[in-house]
Amino acid sequence: MGRSGGFGGRSSGGSFGGSRSSGGRIGGSFGGSSRGGGGIFGGSSGGGMGPFGGSASRGGSSGPVFFPNTIGRRTTRNTWPSGGGSSGGGPPGSGGSGCSGCAIAILVLVILLILGAILFSALFSSGVGSSGDGGITTSTVVREALPKGSVNETDYYYDELDWIGNETKLLSGMRHFYNETGVQPFLYITDNVNGSNRPSMDELDSFARQLYDRLFTDEAHLLLIFFEYDNSYMTRYVAGTQAKTVIDTEAGDILLDYLDRYYFDSSMSDEEFFSTAFKDSADRIMTVTRSPWIPVMLVFGGVVLAGVLFLWWRHAVKQKNLEAKRMEDVLKTPLDQFGNKEAEDLAKKYEDNDPYKGPEL
Repeated sequence: MGRSGGFGGRSSGGSFGGSRSSGGRIGGSFGGSSRGGGGIFGGSSGGGMGPFGGSASRGGSSGPVFFPNTIGRRTTRNTWPSGGGSSGGGPPGSGGSGCSGCAIAILVLVILLILGAILFSALFSSGVGSSGDGGITTSTVVREALPKGSVNETDYYYDELDWIGNETKLLSGMRHFYNETGVQPFLYITDNVNGSNRPSMDELDSFARQLYDRLFTDEAHLLLIFFEYDNSYMTRYVAGTQAKTVIDTEAGDILLDYLDRYYFDSSMSDEEFFSTAFKDSADRIMTVTRSPWIPVMLVFGGVVLAGVLFLWWRHAVKQKNLEAKRMEDVLKTPLDQFGNKEAEDLAKKYEDNDPYKGPEL
């Protein structure tokens, strides 16, 4: 059975004994039609390792870290509200009136419009709070993948609901996650927890911890439980004590954000939904998200520099024009005026300094 609709919010996290910690989301659910090929009460396990049979590898482990999430079922409607848009363009250039004041006013207006558009774009793209593009949590720390040999590699999924028909498509994104982070993911799809179709979060938490110990013999796995029943679903993932050095709380939020985003994309098959969520999560987790303010500041600095250069150029042109005007005035002055003035000045000088000149009567 496929996914129908819903959306989740965030809840505060806590911690459990030892080195275990938790965080996650809880929300309501919406109705919707089903997707996929199998029924919720049957189905087969595909390409995976199951705790209730098959080639499950079991062993004891201690100290996983847990991240829960509870939201509604994935919608199959072809439309989902989305926002977006962009503004662009600048003021049309004005005709040359020869007025430098008008030119400066137009330049200032253009600069303000450009800065306003850039700031609006940055604020719009940065989302709300600490989220990045499209509401995805930003990655703020540098993470190093687990060293090779940390994982006792297993299969990648166990499907009780017969959702997965194209194993290659699903494993593409999950193996990418493994290669990037060094943490092997395992997807567990089910519609019941210990026989209950409506488990509480505490019951799902207990089930996840026990399941991790039953499935893996290392602390380098990431177990994602995807529970869906009666138009609602719950997700919870468990990261081993070694895996949580890469999949920390922030990385966990990134994974949950991508699950939220793609759960409502009805253009994706169930395999694509999980595969893309794992792939994009790995890319974002292992890369520090670039602040949207960096290009804003670069453009702002460029605009300021352009303004300074314009003022310098305008001052240089003004000085050049003044020098040209002085030279023009000099060239327009008659030569006899220069001669007469010099002669008068010289005569006056000698008259003032003549020692034989008697006092005036």
